[in-house]
Amino acid sequence: MSASPFYDALEVRPPAQREAALMAALAPQVAHAKASSAAFADLLGGVNPATVVDRAALARLPVIRKTELQERQQAARSRAAGAVASGDVFGGFSAIGFGAAMPRVFSSPGPIYEPESTTRDYWRMARAMYAAGFRPGELIHNCFSYHFVPAGSMMETGAHAMGCTVFPGGTGQTEQQVQAMAELQPAGYIGTPSFLKLIVEKAAEMQVPLPTVTKALLSAEAFPPSLRDWFAARGIAGYQCYGTADLGLIAYETAAREGLVLDESVVVEIVRPGTGDPVADGEVGELVVTTLNPSYPLIRFGTGDLSAVLPGTCPTGRTNTRIKGWLGRADQTTKVRGMFVHPKQVADIAKRFPEVARARLVVSGEMANDVMTLQVEAASAPEGLAARIGDAIREVTKLRGQVEIRQPGSLPNDGKVIEDARSYK
Repeated sequence: MSASPFYDALEVRPPAQREAALMAALAPQVAHAKASSAAFADLLGGVNPATVVDRAALARLPVIRKTELQERQQAARSRAAGAVASGDVFGGFSAIGFGAAMPRVFSSPGPIYEPESTTRDYWRMARAMYAAGFRPGELIHNCFSYHFVPAGSMMETGAHAMGCTVFPGGTGQTEQQVQAMAELQPAGYIGTPSFLKLIVEKAAEMQVPLPTVTKALLSAEAFPPSLRDWFAARGIAGYQCYGTADLGLIAYETAAREGLVLDESVVVEIVRPGTGDPVADGEVGELVVTTLNPSYPLIRFGTGDLSAVLPGTCPTGRTNTRIKGWLGRADQTTKVRGMFVHPKQVADIAKRFPEVARARLVVSGEMANDVMTLQVEAASAPEGLAARIGDAIREVTKLRGQVEIRQPGSLPNDGKVIEDARSYK
């Protein structure tokens, strides 16, 4: 495996062969989900799994969003203690329970609990590590958290599956991280880009060279080209991957630096935000993922993240579909001056005024100096309309906002209801 530029032969399959294999796996996975998880037995009660044989049939199934997952988990935990004893703290979505088949349980904010099974490379992270340049027999310094959230284990299990040794650095203790890197001489780093930057800066301050740290797999935060170039100037090739605690790896970056290539074990759709309707290739929408994971068989799970399909295939020779990466949140909820503002609030404001056809809230300025502007399309603007809309903004959101009245059709058609245009420098 180490001599090949690809993790395995799946990455270079003809696209038609891959699509046929994924579609052939849909019906058995839907049947398994219905039979093995109480939640999907309920959610897919009227669905004949044998009919789910293509993307059109898949698109007719309901999208399961994180809010519903959390609500079902909370409902299960509120029942008798027997629910906990059976391992049904996962809202009925898990096909396995506590015991030998589930060595660990993790928690994400919510809280939402996620199971981990004994399956080799359960989170499928080895593929992303390989694309980032890691190879069997190397030592990896893993600075993802090992407590509560699964990130540390996601990466460690992938590294072990690839035949690597892991130093569980976790988070914090920057000076000790530098010392361990200097003494153990790992081949690279895995963690957030911001923490790697702190480590590199601390090493420079301590005048401790880290010559072996030449590659990094980065996730959980934005990784802008400016930071990628900052690392490159210091001899570190950083690559990003995209995954979630519920789904594991979804997509990963390659040496081509052109978007992210989809993992081989997921079926990805991009749908119009707030719906389950697939959009045309190239159009921005919400990523919806169906996994082929038998332990936690999530069918049409809405990630809440926006992305779009890139045309063509990866110049590295990988033939799977590419996406543009993370383009924002589908629900677009944002915090303004310490207060959360939701897309539903924008819709509620717009509905108060028959003249308003579409509305888009733009949050600009710098952090701690937010400016909130509601841009509205209106064919006619009677006197005082902007002032009345401004009053409604304050009443609904408890925040002051400016109002801009635009001509019909002038707002971007990108599915955004709230645009965060603030500077985070």
